[in-house]
Amino acid sequence: MNQTYTIKDKIKQIFVLLIPILITQLGMFSMVFFNTIMSGKYNSSDLAGVAIGSSIWNPIFTGLSGILLAVSPIVAQRFGEKKTKEVSSIVVNGIYLAIMITLIVILAGLFLLNPLLKSMDLPSSVQQTAHDYLVGLSFGILPLFIFNVLRSFIYALGKTRIVMVIMILSLPVNFFLNYVLIYGNWGFPELGGSGAGYATSITYWLIAGVTAYIIKANDPFAMYRVFSSFKEFSFGKCKEILKIGVPMGLSTFFETSMFAVVTILISKFSVTTVAAYQSALNIVSFLYMVPVSISLALTVLVGFEVGAKRYKDAKEYSWLGIYLSIFIALVTGLLVVLFRYKVAGFYSNEEAVINLTAHFLIYALFFQISDAIQATAQAALRGYKDVNLAFITTLIAYWLICLPVGYLLAHYTSLGAPGYWIGLTVGLLAAGVGLAIRLIYIQKRKFVSTGEAVRKEAISN
Repeated sequence: MNQTYTIKDKIKQIFVLLIPILITQLGMFSMVFFNTIMSGKYNSSDLAGVAIGSSIWNPIFTGLSGILLAVSPIVAQRFGEKKTKEVSSIVVNGIYLAIMITLIVILAGLFLLNPLLKSMDLPSSVQQTAHDYLVGLSFGILPLFIFNVLRSFIYALGKTRIVMVIMILSLPVNFFLNYVLIYGNWGFPELGGSGAGYATSITYWLIAGVTAYIIKANDPFAMYRVFSSFKEFSFGKCKEILKIGVPMGLSTFFETSMFAVVTILISKFSVTTVAAYQSALNIVSFLYMVPVSISLALTVLVGFEVGAKRYKDAKEYSWLGIYLSIFIALVTGLLVVLFRYKVAGFYSNEEAVINLTAHFLIYALFFQISDAIQATAQAALRGYKDVNLAFITTLIAYWLICLPVGYLLAHYTSLGAPGYWIGLTVGLLAAGVGLAIRLIYIQKRKFVSTGEAVRKEAISN
């Protein structure tokens, strides 16, 4: 990652970081896709169990990963400040936090998983598969969280291609393990849907191991001697990560859990409506990988420039990322709307489901633009390490605007289920506007404080 001097150079650097991150995100998305599709080919009961297990795990994973991804803006700022000696300590203490969080999750699972599954009143076969899938997945929690810390370190140094290559190479391994463990091929035990959990866990261990080896053995990572300073536990560094990471994690958790609640509320409608909503949501979730990837790149770039006290460059990166995200959301959204019937046809053969999915996808255009604004504005604020007010803004937008507006429109107007899409769009737009206003304020404050410092230095000289 280098200092840039023109808008053209900045756009080029954004894409240098963005494209590998996007491929990595799609790779992680593909693992869930493999789990679901291959379990479905085994039988429908196992498909349902894996889907239930994934719906329980995903909000927890995304929320807790958000805490660990705080390593990225902190390291990026240290890198920009040229405080290389502090980088390894941040990464090491991020790993310690990953271990602690893993222990908490496993202990919570021991006491809460069975009561939670029983409360869902599932068929016994589905409940058993969901339980066994999550047990299998639990063996991979530690390497997954450590990998998130290590990739945050790699991203902060601007070397995003390495993670991309690791992820691409891991996908055939994950596919093979799913194949042998779900179906019992090649002498392996036939585990059904639960085999997908064990396959994913083994893959996570492989990914984490390869990533750790690269950091230990290859420059520029080896120069930071991350694993040589593993005994340097610091409450101060852990506190710094948590101070930024907890609001980040909670923001992500409240967003994912909001979608989970809407899914539950939508389930009160007809089977056709539920199927159409899930299909449309799957399409939107896939396209959301783009603003998520831009966000990860943006946090690093803004953090790097803020650390170097190049606030003008940080501001330019912030708005370039937001404009790029809006532009891509507009283009992909228009394409989805134009070809909505063909896209919907990939998910169902039933005409009623296809028509309703296509109807939902009209709202997806506005939904995507709103989501693009809030995701990238929040990412830029993370680069400034400004997360507390952003967390409050998203909490209000998601839970006090999204859900109430959606519920009122869906149940007290003639809109029906599409009212939830409008509620989601309104809430996400409110979050985007609020975060953008906060970003403008932070950027003005940085420029003012910098100007005053320069003026005082000039007077003293």
